[in-house]
Amino acid sequence: MLRTAAGLLLAAGVLPVCFADVARAQANAESDSADGSALIDQTTLPSAVDLKGSRPQADPSVLPPAATTLPESMESLQAPPSLALPDQTNQVRIRELRPLTLAEVEQLAEVNNPNLKAVVSQVQQAKSGLRAALARWYPTLDLSANGLPQYLGGEQQNFDQRRTENINPVTGESTPTGVPAGVRTTTSRWSANFGARLNWNLIDPGRVPEIAAARDTYERSREAYLIALRELRLQVALDYFTLQRRDEQVRIGQQSVRASIVSLRDARARFQAGVATKLEVLEAITQLARDQQLLTNAIGDQAEVRRSLAATLDLPQDVTPTAAAPARVIGTWIPSLQESIVAAYAFREELDQLLLDISINNSNANLSLSAVQPVLSIFNNFSTQRFQGEANVVNPPEDQVYGWSFDNAVGLSASWNIFDGGRARARYRQNKQRAEESRFNFATQRNTIRSEVEASFYELRESQQDIRTTAREVLSATESLRLARLRFQAGVTTQREVVDNQRDLTNAQVRYADAVLNYNGSLAQLRRRTGLDQVQSCPAIDLPAEKPEELGVGQVLIEPTPYRSSCEASQMGV
Repeated sequence: MLRTAAGLLLAAGVLPVCFADVARAQANAESDSADGSALIDQTTLPSAVDLKGSRPQADPSVLPPAATTLPESMESLQAPPSLALPDQTNQVRIRELRPLTLAEVEQLAEVNNPNLKAVVSQVQQAKSGLRAALARWYPTLDLSANGLPQYLGGEQQNFDQRRTENINPVTGESTPTGVPAGVRTTTSRWSANFGARLNWNLIDPGRVPEIAAARDTYERSREAYLIALRELRLQVALDYFTLQRRDEQVRIGQQSVRASIVSLRDARARFQAGVATKLEVLEAITQLARDQQLLTNAIGDQAEVRRSLAATLDLPQDVTPTAAAPARVIGTWIPSLQESIVAAYAFREELDQLLLDISINNSNANLSLSAVQPVLSIFNNFSTQRFQGEANVVNPPEDQVYGWSFDNAVGLSASWNIFDGGRARARYRQNKQRAEESRFNFATQRNTIRSEVEASFYELRESQQDIRTTAREVLSATESLRLARLRFQAGVTTQREVVDNQRDLTNAQVRYADAVLNYNGSLAQLRRRTGLDQVQSCPAIDLPAEKPEELGVGQVLIEPTPYRSSCEASQMGV
Protein backbone atom coordinates (compact mmCIF):
# COMPACT_ATOMS: atom_id res chain seq x y z
CA MET A 1 0.00 0.00 0.00
CA LEU A 2 2.84 2.36 0.85
CA ARG A 3 4.51 1.62 -2.47
CA THR A 4 1.28 2.32 -4.39
CA ALA A 5 0.57 5.52 -2.51
CA ALA A 6 4.10 6.78 -2.99
CA GLY A 7 3.87 6.07 -6.71
CA LEU A 8 0.60 7.99 -7.06
CA LEU A 9 1.86 10.97 -5.10
CA LEU A 10 5.11 11.02 -7.07
CA ALA A 11 3.20 10.94 -10.34
CA ALA A 12 1.03 13.82 -9.15
CA GLY A 13 4.10 15.83 -8.21
CA VAL A 14 3.13 16.02 -4.54
CA LEU A 15 6.17 14.19 -3.09
CA PRO A 16 9.65 15.63 -3.46
CA VAL A 17 12.31 13.51 -5.07
CA CYS A 18 14.18 12.71 -1.81
CA PHE A 19 11.05 11.47 -0.07
CA ALA A 20 10.19 9.44 -3.11
CA ASP A 21 13.59 7.72 -2.91
CA VAL A 22 13.01 6.91 0.76
CA ALA A 23 9.60 5.49 0.06
CA ARG A 24 10.97 3.45 -2.83
CA ALA A 25 13.79 2.05 -0.65
CA GLN A 26 11.34 1.15 2.10
CA ALA A 27 9.09 -0.58 -0.37
CA ASN A 28 12.05 -2.53 -1.74
CA ALA A 29 13.07 -3.51 1.78
CA GLU A 30 9.59 -4.85 2.48
CA SER A 31 9.73 -6.79 -0.77
CA ASP A 32 13.16 -8.23 0.11
CA SER A 33 12.04 -9.26 3.57
CA ALA A 34 9.12 -11.09 2.00
CA ASP A 35 11.32 -13.27 -0.23
CA GLY A 36 14.12 -13.76 2.38
CA SER A 37 16.76 -11.63 0.64
CA ALA A 38 16.76 -8.75 3.13
CA LEU A 39 19.93 -7.86 5.02
CA ILE A 40 20.41 -9.75 8.26
CA ASP A 41 20.75 -7.92 11.54
CA GLN A 42 24.36 -8.69 12.44
CA THR A 43 23.64 -8.44 16.17
CA THR A 44 21.49 -11.56 15.89
CA LEU A 45 24.39 -13.72 14.68
CA PRO A 46 25.41 -16.43 17.17
CA SER A 47 28.53 -15.88 19.25
CA ALA A 48 31.59 -18.00 18.71
CA VAL A 49 31.69 -18.66 22.46
CA ASP A 50 28.18 -20.14 22.26
CA LEU A 51 29.07 -22.29 19.25
CA LYS A 52 32.56 -23.43 20.20
CA GLY A 53 32.72 -22.72 23.93
CA SER A 54 34.99 -20.31 25.77
CA ARG A 55 37.71 -22.96 25.98
CA PRO A 56 37.40 -25.17 22.87
CA GLN A 57 39.29 -28.43 22.80
CA ALA A 58 41.15 -29.83 19.82
CA ASP A 59 39.21 -32.44 17.86
CA PRO A 60 41.61 -34.71 15.95
CA SER A 61 38.65 -36.53 14.39
CA VAL A 62 38.10 -33.67 11.92
CA LEU A 63 41.28 -34.75 10.12
CA PRO A 64 42.48 -38.16 9.00
CA PRO A 65 45.24 -39.13 11.44
CA ALA A 66 48.79 -38.63 10.30
CA ALA A 67 50.79 -41.68 9.28
CA THR A 68 53.40 -42.81 11.79
CA THR A 69 55.14 -45.65 9.92
CA LEU A 70 56.10 -46.36 6.33
CA PRO A 71 55.12 -49.51 4.45
CA GLU A 72 57.78 -52.06 3.66
CA SER A 73 58.07 -50.85 0.07
CA MET A 74 59.13 -47.38 1.26
CA GLU A 75 61.29 -48.24 4.26
CA SER A 76 64.38 -47.21 2.31
CA LEU A 77 62.97 -43.66 2.18
CA GLN A 78 63.07 -43.25 5.95
CA ALA A 79 64.41 -39.85 6.98
CA PRO A 80 68.08 -39.72 7.99
CA PRO A 81 68.96 -38.89 11.61
CA SER A 82 68.19 -35.31 12.54
CA LEU A 83 71.84 -34.48 13.27
CA ALA A 84 73.25 -36.30 10.24
CA LEU A 85 75.59 -34.08 8.20
CA PRO A 86 77.34 -35.39 5.05
CA ASP A 87 81.00 -34.48 4.69
CA GLN A 88 81.88 -36.24 1.41
CA THR A 89 80.69 -35.72 -2.17
CA ASN A 90 79.66 -39.33 -2.71
CA GLN A 91 77.25 -39.03 0.23
CA VAL A 92 75.12 -36.42 -1.55
CA ARG A 93 75.37 -37.82 -5.09
CA ILE A 94 71.93 -38.78 -6.41
CA ARG A 95 71.74 -42.53 -6.98
CA GLU A 96 68.00 -43.08 -7.38
CA LEU A 97 65.05 -41.31 -8.98
CA ARG A 98 62.03 -42.66 -7.10
CA PRO A 99 58.61 -42.25 -8.79
CA LEU A 100 55.97 -41.43 -6.15
CA THR A 101 52.22 -40.93 -6.23
CA LEU A 102 50.42 -38.13 -4.40
CA ALA A 103 49.27 -40.51 -1.65
CA GLU A 104 52.82 -41.78 -1.14
CA VAL A 105 54.18 -38.25 -1.01
CA GLU A 106 51.65 -37.26 1.67
CA GLN A 107 52.49 -40.38 3.70
CA LEU A 108 56.21 -39.69 3.50
CA ALA A 109 55.70 -36.08 4.56
CA GLU A 110 53.65 -37.07 7.60
CA VAL A 111 56.30 -39.55 8.74
CA ASN A 112 59.52 -37.73 7.79
CA ASN A 113 58.86 -33.98 7.81
CA PRO A 114 61.01 -32.37 10.56
CA ASN A 115 58.74 -29.35 10.97
CA LEU A 116 55.79 -31.59 11.87
CA LYS A 117 58.01 -33.46 14.32
CA ALA A 118 58.95 -30.15 15.93
CA VAL A 119 55.27 -29.27 16.36
CA VAL A 120 54.67 -32.67 17.99
CA SER A 121 57.54 -31.87 20.36
CA GLN A 122 55.89 -28.55 21.20
CA VAL A 123 52.68 -30.41 22.09
CA GLN A 124 54.65 -32.64 24.46
CA GLN A 125 56.31 -29.57 25.98
CA ALA A 126 52.92 -27.98 26.63
CA LYS A 127 51.71 -31.22 28.18
CA SER A 128 54.70 -31.23 30.52
CA GLY A 129 53.96 -27.60 31.39
CA LEU A 130 50.40 -28.58 32.29
CA ARG A 131 51.67 -31.36 34.54
CA ALA A 132 54.00 -28.87 36.21
CA ALA A 133 51.06 -26.52 36.87
CA LEU A 134 48.92 -29.35 38.27
CA ALA A 135 51.66 -30.01 40.82
CA ARG A 136 50.51 -26.92 42.75
CA TRP A 137 47.61 -28.98 44.10
CA TYR A 138 50.00 -31.30 45.92
CA PRO A 139 52.07 -30.72 49.07
CA THR A 140 55.80 -30.17 48.87
CA LEU A 141 58.41 -32.01 50.93
CA ASP A 142 61.89 -30.55 51.43
CA LEU A 143 64.77 -32.46 52.98
CA SER A 144 67.92 -30.85 54.34
CA ALA A 145 71.02 -32.16 56.06
CA ASN A 146 74.00 -30.33 57.54
CA GLY A 147 76.91 -32.70 57.78
CA LEU A 148 76.43 -36.40 57.17
CA PRO A 149 78.46 -36.55 59.35
CA GLN A 150 80.59 -33.56 60.31
CA TYR A 151 83.52 -33.30 62.74
CA LEU A 152 84.11 -30.31 64.96
CA GLY A 153 87.51 -30.00 66.61
CA GLY A 154 89.13 -27.03 68.27
CA GLU A 155 90.90 -25.52 71.26
CA GLN A 156 90.20 -22.30 73.19
CA GLN A 157 92.31 -20.45 75.76
CA ASN A 158 90.78 -17.76 78.01
CA PHE A 159 93.07 -15.33 79.87
CA ASP A 160 92.25 -13.17 82.96
CA GLN A 161 93.94 -9.74 83.07
CA ARG A 162 94.05 -9.86 86.86
CA ARG A 163 97.38 -11.25 88.19
CA THR A 164 97.52 -13.93 90.86
CA GLU A 165 99.23 -13.12 94.25
CA ASN A 166 101.33 -15.21 96.71
CA ILE A 167 100.52 -14.55 100.42
CA ASN A 168 103.35 -14.89 103.00
CA PRO A 169 101.96 -17.00 105.82
CA VAL A 170 104.28 -15.37 108.41
CA THR A 171 103.95 -11.73 107.59
CA GLY A 172 100.63 -11.88 105.75
CA GLU A 173 101.95 -9.81 102.88
CA SER A 174 100.91 -10.55 99.25
CA THR A 175 103.28 -10.51 96.31
CA PRO A 176 102.17 -10.58 92.61
CA THR A 177 103.48 -13.59 90.75
CA GLY A 178 103.20 -12.00 87.23
CA VAL A 179 101.50 -15.11 85.77
CA PRO A 180 97.95 -14.42 84.40
CA ALA A 181 95.14 -16.81 85.35
CA GLY A 182 92.98 -18.46 82.59
CA VAL A 183 90.97 -21.49 81.37
CA ARG A 184 91.80 -23.77 78.39
CA THR A 185 88.99 -25.71 76.70
CA THR A 186 89.08 -28.27 73.90
CA THR A 187 86.49 -29.73 71.51
CA SER A 188 86.32 -33.04 69.66
CA ARG A 189 82.85 -33.94 68.41
CA TRP A 190 81.15 -35.87 65.58
CA SER A 191 77.57 -34.86 64.69
CA ALA A 192 74.87 -35.46 62.07
CA ASN A 193 71.85 -33.18 61.42
CA PHE A 194 68.74 -33.96 59.38
CA GLY A 195 65.60 -31.88 58.72
CA ALA A 196 62.36 -32.23 56.76
CA ARG A 197 59.67 -29.66 55.93
CA LEU A 198 56.21 -30.59 54.63
CA ASN A 199 54.18 -27.65 53.26
CA TRP A 200 50.75 -27.59 51.66
CA ASN A 201 48.96 -24.46 50.47
CA LEU A 202 45.37 -24.73 51.63
CA ILE A 203 44.37 -21.40 50.06
CA ASP A 204 46.34 -20.31 47.00
CA PRO A 205 44.58 -17.75 44.74
CA GLY A 206 47.12 -18.19 41.93
CA ARG A 207 46.79 -21.94 41.63
CA VAL A 208 43.54 -22.23 39.66
CA PRO A 209 44.29 -19.51 37.06
CA GLU A 210 47.79 -20.88 36.45
CA ILE A 211 46.45 -24.38 35.83
CA ALA A 212 43.69 -23.00 33.59
CA ALA A 213 46.24 -21.06 31.52
CA ALA A 214 48.47 -24.13 31.23
CA ARG A 215 45.55 -26.30 30.13
CA ASP A 216 44.52 -23.75 27.49
CA THR A 217 48.13 -23.52 26.32
CA TYR A 218 48.19 -27.29 25.91
CA GLU A 219 44.96 -27.22 23.90
CA ARG A 220 46.36 -24.41 21.81
CA SER A 221 49.43 -26.49 20.98
CA ARG A 222 47.17 -29.36 19.92
CA GLU A 223 45.30 -26.95 17.65
CA ALA A 224 48.67 -25.81 16.29
CA TYR A 225 49.48 -29.44 15.43
CA LEU A 226 46.25 -29.82 13.45
CA ILE A 227 47.00 -26.56 11.63
CA ALA A 228 50.54 -27.72 10.86
CA LEU A 229 49.22 -31.06 9.57
CA ARG A 230 46.72 -29.31 7.30
CA GLU A 231 49.36 -26.92 6.01
CA LEU A 232 51.83 -29.75 5.42
CA ARG A 233 49.32 -31.74 3.39
CA LEU A 234 48.42 -28.64 1.38
CA GLN A 235 52.06 -27.72 0.78
CA VAL A 236 52.96 -31.26 -0.28
CA ALA A 237 50.00 -31.41 -2.66
CA LEU A 238 50.88 -28.04 -4.20
CA ASP A 239 54.54 -29.09 -4.57
CA TYR A 240 53.48 -32.34 -6.21
CA PHE A 241 51.18 -30.50 -8.63
CA THR A 242 54.01 -28.10 -9.41
CA LEU A 243 56.29 -31.06 -10.10
CA GLN A 244 53.69 -32.48 -12.47
CA ARG A 245 53.53 -29.08 -14.13
CA ARG A 246 57.31 -29.04 -14.59
CA ASP A 247 57.21 -32.57 -16.01
CA GLU A 248 54.53 -31.43 -18.45
CA GLN A 249 56.66 -28.44 -19.38
CA VAL A 250 59.61 -30.74 -20.09
CA ARG A 251 57.36 -32.90 -22.26
CA ILE A 252 56.12 -29.83 -24.13
CA GLY A 253 59.69 -28.64 -24.56
CA GLN A 254 60.78 -31.99 -25.92
CA GLN A 255 57.84 -32.09 -28.29
CA SER A 256 58.61 -28.57 -29.50
CA VAL A 257 62.28 -29.41 -30.07
CA ARG A 258 61.31 -32.52 -32.05
CA ALA A 259 58.90 -30.47 -34.16
CA SER A 260 61.55 -27.83 -34.74
CA ILE A 261 64.04 -30.50 -35.80
CA VAL A 262 61.54 -31.82 -38.34
CA SER A 263 60.82 -28.29 -39.58
CA LEU A 264 64.54 -27.60 -39.94
CA ARG A 265 65.06 -30.88 -41.76
CA ASP A 266 62.23 -30.06 -44.21
CA ALA A 267 63.50 -26.51 -44.74
CA ARG A 268 67.03 -27.71 -45.51
CA ALA A 269 65.74 -30.34 -47.89
CA ARG A 270 63.64 -27.79 -49.77
CA PHE A 271 66.55 -25.34 -49.79
CA GLN A 272 68.86 -27.96 -51.27
CA ALA A 273 66.17 -28.76 -53.85
CA GLY A 274 66.06 -25.07 -54.82
CA VAL A 275 62.38 -24.55 -53.91
CA ALA A 276 62.99 -22.62 -50.66
CA THR A 277 65.11 -19.72 -49.59
CA LYS A 278 67.81 -19.52 -46.96
CA LEU A 279 65.54 -17.25 -44.94
CA GLU A 280 63.23 -20.19 -44.27
CA VAL A 281 66.18 -22.26 -43.07
CA LEU A 282 67.26 -19.45 -40.73
CA GLU A 283 63.71 -19.14 -39.38
CA ALA A 284 63.70 -22.87 -38.62
CA ILE A 285 67.10 -22.58 -36.90
CA THR A 286 65.84 -19.65 -34.80
CA GLN A 287 62.73 -21.57 -33.76
CA LEU A 288 64.83 -24.60 -32.83
CA ALA A 289 67.09 -22.46 -30.65
CA ARG A 290 64.06 -20.92 -28.98
CA ASP A 291 62.56 -24.35 -28.25
CA GLN A 292 65.88 -25.65 -26.96
CA GLN A 293 65.99 -22.74 -24.53
CA LEU A 294 62.45 -23.58 -23.44
CA LEU A 295 63.48 -27.19 -22.82
CA THR A 296 66.61 -26.16 -20.93
CA ASN A 297 64.61 -23.89 -18.62
CA ALA A 298 62.02 -26.60 -18.09
CA ILE A 299 64.65 -29.17 -17.13
CA GLY A 300 66.22 -26.71 -14.68
CA ASP A 301 62.85 -25.91 -13.08
CA GLN A 302 62.06 -29.61 -12.88
CA ALA A 303 65.29 -30.37 -11.02
CA GLU A 304 64.71 -27.48 -8.63
CA VAL A 305 61.16 -28.57 -7.77
CA ARG A 306 62.27 -32.16 -7.28
CA ARG A 307 64.91 -31.19 -4.74
CA SER A 308 62.48 -28.84 -3.01
CA LEU A 309 60.02 -31.71 -2.63
CA ALA A 310 62.84 -33.96 -1.39
CA ALA A 311 63.63 -31.40 1.34
CA THR A 312 59.98 -31.27 2.41
CA LEU A 313 59.83 -35.07 2.57
CA ASP A 314 63.25 -35.23 4.30
CA LEU A 315 64.32 -38.06 2.01
CA PRO A 316 67.75 -39.70 2.14
CA GLN A 317 70.55 -37.57 0.72
CA ASP A 318 70.97 -39.74 -2.39
CA VAL A 319 67.29 -40.02 -3.45
CA THR A 320 65.29 -37.60 -5.61
CA PRO A 321 61.50 -37.95 -5.98
CA THR A 322 59.70 -37.85 -9.31
CA ALA A 323 56.01 -37.74 -10.20
CA ALA A 324 54.68 -41.21 -10.93
CA ALA A 325 51.56 -39.90 -12.69
CA PRO A 326 51.02 -37.08 -15.20
CA ALA A 327 48.94 -34.01 -14.41
CA ARG A 328 45.24 -34.79 -14.44
CA VAL A 329 42.19 -32.99 -13.08
CA ILE A 330 41.44 -34.48 -9.65
CA GLY A 331 37.69 -34.04 -9.58
CA THR A 332 34.78 -31.66 -9.03
CA TRP A 333 34.08 -29.64 -5.88
CA ILE A 334 30.58 -30.51 -4.68
CA PRO A 335 29.71 -27.99 -1.87
CA SER A 336 28.45 -24.54 -2.72
CA LEU A 337 30.28 -21.35 -1.79
CA GLN A 338 28.02 -20.73 1.20
CA GLU A 339 28.45 -24.29 2.48
CA SER A 340 32.20 -23.97 2.09
CA ILE A 341 32.32 -20.73 4.12
CA VAL A 342 30.22 -22.12 6.96
CA ALA A 343 32.29 -25.32 7.03
CA ALA A 344 35.47 -23.26 7.19
CA TYR A 345 34.14 -21.34 10.19
CA ALA A 346 33.34 -24.63 11.94
CA PHE A 347 36.54 -26.55 11.16
CA ARG A 348 39.31 -23.97 11.14
CA GLU A 349 41.52 -24.33 14.21
CA GLU A 350 42.79 -20.77 13.86
CA LEU A 351 39.52 -19.47 15.33
CA ASP A 352 39.73 -21.93 18.23
CA GLN A 353 43.25 -20.73 18.93
CA LEU A 354 42.08 -17.13 19.27
CA LEU A 355 39.31 -18.18 21.65
CA LEU A 356 41.94 -19.99 23.71
CA ASP A 357 44.08 -16.84 23.63
CA ILE A 358 41.19 -14.94 25.19
CA SER A 359 40.87 -17.58 27.91
CA ILE A 360 44.63 -17.64 28.53
CA ASN A 361 44.80 -13.86 28.91
CA ASN A 362 41.84 -13.87 31.32
CA SER A 363 43.54 -16.57 33.39
CA ASN A 364 46.77 -14.59 33.40
CA ALA A 365 44.81 -11.56 34.59
CA ASN A 366 43.46 -13.50 37.56
CA LEU A 367 46.95 -14.85 38.21
CA SER A 368 48.26 -11.29 38.39
CA LEU A 369 45.76 -10.42 41.12
CA SER A 370 46.88 -13.41 43.18
CA ALA A 371 50.08 -11.52 44.01
CA VAL A 372 48.14 -9.31 46.43
CA GLN A 373 45.83 -11.98 47.85
CA PRO A 374 46.44 -14.00 51.03
CA VAL A 375 47.99 -17.46 50.99
CA LEU A 376 47.29 -19.94 53.81
CA SER A 377 49.50 -23.00 54.26
CA ILE A 378 49.87 -25.87 56.69
CA PHE A 379 53.39 -27.00 57.53
CA ASN A 380 55.19 -29.69 59.47
CA ASN A 381 58.86 -29.15 60.36
CA PHE A 382 60.91 -32.05 61.68
CA SER A 383 64.60 -31.96 62.69
CA THR A 384 66.88 -34.42 64.44
CA GLN A 385 70.51 -34.47 65.59
CA ARG A 386 72.95 -37.08 66.84
CA PHE A 387 76.40 -36.33 68.29
CA GLN A 388 79.36 -38.13 69.82
CA GLY A 389 82.13 -36.40 71.75
CA GLU A 390 82.35 -33.30 73.94
CA ALA A 391 82.62 -29.61 73.20
CA ASN A 392 84.16 -26.81 75.27
CA VAL A 393 85.45 -28.94 78.16
CA VAL A 394 88.43 -28.17 80.39
CA ASN A 395 89.55 -31.72 80.54
CA PRO A 396 90.42 -33.68 77.40
CA PRO A 397 87.13 -34.57 75.62
CA GLU A 398 85.76 -38.03 75.96
CA ASP A 399 84.63 -39.95 72.85
CA GLN A 400 82.29 -42.05 74.98
CA VAL A 401 79.93 -39.12 75.44
CA TYR A 402 77.05 -39.24 72.90
CA GLY A 403 73.40 -38.26 72.53
CA TRP A 404 70.58 -37.32 70.17
CA SER A 405 67.60 -34.96 69.89
CA PHE A 406 64.63 -34.25 67.62
CA ASP A 407 61.97 -31.56 67.20
CA ASN A 408 58.66 -31.60 65.37
CA ALA A 409 56.47 -28.55 64.74
CA VAL A 410 53.02 -28.47 63.07
CA GLY A 411 51.13 -25.27 62.34
CA LEU A 412 49.53 -22.84 59.92
CA SER A 413 51.29 -20.02 58.14
CA ALA A 414 49.82 -17.11 56.23
CA SER A 415 51.25 -14.43 53.97
CA TRP A 416 49.58 -11.43 52.40
CA ASN A 417 51.23 -8.79 50.26
CA ILE A 418 48.77 -6.01 50.97
CA PHE A 419 50.35 -3.25 48.87
CA ASP A 420 52.73 -3.62 45.92
CA GLY A 421 52.51 -0.15 44.44
CA GLY A 422 49.69 -1.08 42.02
CA ARG A 423 51.77 -3.60 40.08
CA ALA A 424 49.27 -6.47 40.33
CA ARG A 425 46.34 -4.28 39.24
CA ALA A 426 48.34 -2.95 36.28
CA ARG A 427 49.23 -6.48 35.20
CA TYR A 428 45.56 -7.39 35.48
CA ARG A 429 44.52 -4.55 33.17
CA GLN A 430 47.30 -5.44 30.73
CA ASN A 431 46.11 -9.04 30.37
CA LYS A 432 42.50 -7.94 30.03
CA GLN A 433 43.54 -5.62 27.23
CA ARG A 434 45.34 -8.52 25.57
CA ALA A 435 42.12 -10.53 25.76
CA GLU A 436 40.32 -7.64 24.05
CA GLU A 437 43.03 -7.62 21.37
CA SER A 438 42.43 -11.34 20.78
CA ARG A 439 38.74 -10.57 20.20
CA PHE A 440 39.67 -8.09 17.49
CA ASN A 441 42.08 -10.62 16.01
CA PHE A 442 39.22 -13.14 15.95
CA ALA A 443 37.18 -10.80 13.75
CA THR A 444 40.18 -10.28 11.46
CA GLN A 445 40.82 -14.01 11.19
CA ARG A 446 37.14 -14.66 10.48
CA ASN A 447 37.22 -12.23 7.57
CA THR A 448 40.52 -13.70 6.35
CA ILE A 449 39.09 -17.23 6.35
CA ARG A 450 36.11 -16.15 4.29
CA SER A 451 38.34 -14.27 1.85
CA GLU A 452 40.58 -17.32 1.42
CA VAL A 453 37.63 -19.64 0.78
CA GLU A 454 36.05 -17.22 -1.69
CA ALA A 455 39.37 -16.67 -3.48
CA SER A 456 39.94 -20.43 -3.86
CA PHE A 457 36.35 -20.98 -4.96
CA TYR A 458 36.51 -18.25 -7.62
CA GLU A 459 39.94 -19.42 -8.79
CA LEU A 460 38.50 -22.92 -9.11
CA ARG A 461 35.72 -21.64 -11.35
CA GLU A 462 38.14 -19.56 -13.38
CA SER A 463 40.52 -22.49 -13.82
CA GLN A 464 37.60 -24.70 -14.82
CA GLN A 465 36.75 -22.33 -17.67
CA ASP A 466 40.43 -22.00 -18.57
CA ILE A 467 40.73 -25.78 -18.89
CA ARG A 468 37.81 -25.81 -21.33
CA THR A 469 39.08 -22.94 -23.47
CA THR A 470 42.73 -23.98 -23.49
CA ALA A 471 41.79 -27.58 -24.34
CA ARG A 472 39.96 -26.32 -27.42
CA GLU A 473 42.93 -24.11 -28.18
CA VAL A 474 45.32 -27.07 -28.02
CA LEU A 475 43.12 -29.10 -30.38
CA SER A 476 42.79 -26.27 -32.89
CA ALA A 477 46.50 -25.38 -32.69
CA THR A 478 47.45 -29.03 -33.24
CA GLU A 479 45.27 -29.24 -36.33
CA SER A 480 46.57 -25.90 -37.58
CA LEU A 481 50.16 -27.10 -37.26
CA ARG A 482 49.33 -30.29 -39.11
CA LEU A 483 47.74 -28.38 -41.98
CA ALA A 484 50.62 -25.88 -42.06
CA ARG A 485 53.14 -28.69 -42.40
CA LEU A 486 51.14 -30.25 -45.23
CA ARG A 487 50.92 -26.89 -46.99
CA PHE A 488 54.65 -26.32 -46.53
CA GLN A 489 55.50 -29.74 -47.91
CA ALA A 490 53.21 -29.07 -50.84
CA GLY A 491 54.98 -25.78 -51.49
CA VAL A 492 51.93 -23.53 -51.04
CA THR A 493 53.16 -21.73 -47.90
CA THR A 494 56.37 -20.64 -46.20
CA GLN A 495 58.28 -21.76 -43.16
CA ARG A 496 57.00 -18.70 -41.28
CA GLU A 497 53.49 -20.15 -41.14
CA VAL A 498 54.79 -23.43 -39.74
CA VAL A 499 56.90 -21.61 -37.13
CA ASP A 500 53.98 -19.42 -36.05
CA ASN A 501 51.60 -22.35 -35.72
CA GLN A 502 54.19 -24.35 -33.82
CA ARG A 503 54.68 -21.45 -31.39
CA ASP A 504 50.92 -21.16 -30.96
CA LEU A 505 50.69 -24.86 -30.15
CA THR A 506 53.46 -24.63 -27.56
CA ASN A 507 51.85 -21.64 -25.86
CA ALA A 508 48.45 -23.35 -25.87
CA GLN A 509 49.89 -26.48 -24.25
CA VAL A 510 51.64 -24.37 -21.61
CA ARG A 511 48.41 -22.51 -20.81
CA TYR A 512 46.49 -25.78 -20.58
CA ALA A 513 49.05 -27.20 -18.16
CA ASP A 514 48.84 -24.01 -16.08
CA ALA A 515 45.05 -24.25 -16.00
CA VAL A 516 45.18 -27.84 -14.74
CA LEU A 517 47.78 -26.89 -12.11
CA ASN A 518 45.73 -23.93 -10.90
CA TYR A 519 42.56 -26.04 -10.79
CA ASN A 520 44.13 -28.81 -8.72
CA GLY A 521 45.81 -26.25 -6.47
CA SER A 522 42.52 -24.44 -5.83
CA LEU A 523 40.85 -27.76 -5.10
CA ALA A 524 43.56 -28.64 -2.57
CA GLN A 525 43.23 -25.20 -0.98
CA LEU A 526 39.47 -25.64 -0.59
CA ARG A 527 40.08 -28.95 1.14
CA ARG A 528 42.56 -27.33 3.49
CA ARG A 529 40.54 -24.18 4.18
CA THR A 530 37.13 -25.79 4.69
CA GLY A 531 37.94 -29.15 6.27
CA LEU A 532 35.67 -30.82 3.71
CA ASP A 533 36.61 -33.64 1.37
CA GLN A 534 33.53 -33.70 -0.86
CA VAL A 535 35.23 -34.10 -4.21
CA GLN A 536 33.67 -36.12 -6.99
CA SER A 537 36.44 -37.97 -8.83
CA CYS A 538 36.67 -37.74 -12.56
CA PRO A 539 35.72 -40.87 -14.53
CA ALA A 540 38.54 -43.01 -15.84
CA ILE A 541 39.82 -42.05 -19.27
CA ASP A 542 39.68 -44.77 -21.90
CA LEU A 543 42.89 -44.16 -23.83
CA PRO A 544 44.18 -46.23 -26.74
CA ALA A 545 46.96 -48.68 -26.06
CA GLU A 546 49.32 -46.90 -28.47
CA LYS A 547 50.04 -43.18 -28.46
CA PRO A 548 49.34 -41.55 -31.86
CA GLU A 549 52.42 -40.12 -33.52
CA GLU A 550 52.51 -36.53 -34.65
CA LEU A 551 52.78 -35.93 -38.36
CA GLY A 552 56.39 -36.01 -39.46
CA VAL A 553 57.78 -36.19 -35.92
CA GLY A 554 57.76 -39.89 -35.11
CA GLN A 555 60.67 -40.95 -32.90
CA VAL A 556 62.90 -37.97 -33.59
CA LEU A 557 65.91 -38.06 -31.31
CA ILE A 558 66.99 -34.97 -29.43
CA GLU A 559 70.75 -34.75 -29.56
CA PRO A 560 72.32 -33.70 -26.26
CA THR A 561 73.70 -30.20 -26.24
CA PRO A 562 77.41 -30.09 -25.35
CA TYR A 563 78.20 -28.21 -22.18
CA ARG A 564 80.12 -24.98 -22.70
CA SER A 565 81.36 -22.58 -20.11
CA SER A 566 79.69 -19.19 -19.87
CA CYS A 567 82.78 -17.44 -21.23
CA GLU A 568 82.92 -19.71 -24.26
CA ALA A 569 79.19 -19.44 -24.87
CA SER A 570 79.27 -15.63 -24.73
CA GLN A 571 81.93 -15.50 -27.46
CA MET A 572 79.90 -17.52 -29.97
CA GLY A 573 77.95 -14.44 -31.07
CA VAL A 574 81.03 -12.23 -31.43
